[in-house]
Amino acid sequence: MTPRRGGRGSRRRGSPEHHADERWMASYMDMVTVLMCLFIVLYAMSSVDNAKFSQLKDSLATGFGQVNVGKIDTAAGVIVAPKDVGKEGSFTNDKMAKALAEVAKLTALRDEMHARLARAGLAANVEFSVDERGLTVKLVGSQTFFLPDSPALSVRADRVLTAIAPVLEKARLEISVEGHAANAITGYPSVWELSSERAVGVLRYLVEHSHIPGSTIGAVGYGASRQVNDDSTEALRELNRRVDIVVLSKQTEDVRALIPKALKVKVNQP
Repeated sequence: MTPRRGGRGSRRRGSPEHHADERWMASYMDMVTVLMCLFIVLYAMSSVDNAKFSQLKDSLATGFGQVNVGKIDTAAGVIVAPKDVGKEGSFTNDKMAKALAEVAKLTALRDEMHARLARAGLAANVEFSVDERGLTVKLVGSQTFFLPDSPALSVRADRVLTAIAPVLEKARLEISVEGHAANAITGYPSVWELSSERAVGVLRYLVEHSHIPGSTIGAVGYGASRQVNDDSTEALRELNRRVDIVVLSKQTEDVRALIPKALKVKVNQP
């Protein structure tokens, strides 16, 4: 009996035995920790910051213009009443100011070109227009600026281009040279080749003789697809034979869309 008691005593005095089935406690503790984090997050989400919520509400009311919150909105600075929704505000006025400035710039280029042509006696058959694209200089009439059914420039065309080139160079804007033809040609394959080669001829003269940077200019031929008149008479056909030199506006599309309105404002100004 004595060895038996001694055996039990020796086991008590030794290190405790390791039970493999106690590993579940680690997984249980991990799960409890994750659940605690989940409830903390849910509690935080359920707590609303009244001040920030009020700012958000006022901002949405201002943006949609449906509610008069009676205070200055921190996002925009003003409250838009329902009756004023859609009316021009300061943002639109800024765009109109840019459009007016662009019109002033383009019309100044037009006036300078016209003055140079007038002094040289070359103003005839050169027309100008300002629109959403920019300033267009129209060389109207193939018999004036080109040899019949040919892309070769006439002496008058050389003089006209020489007169307006310094203004084009000074503007530092991109230029599109666009050729147009009438549906009545002889001795040339088609109106497409004729209009394209005339546009390229004008481009080459401006680049090679008038020092317009080649990186700022391009040429395109429209054939007879963009006529300004029908082809019922020779006089009308002659008006369709033209090359347009378009000085392209570099303003954004929304500002360029306001240019026609800005032109009317400029006309009505004293």
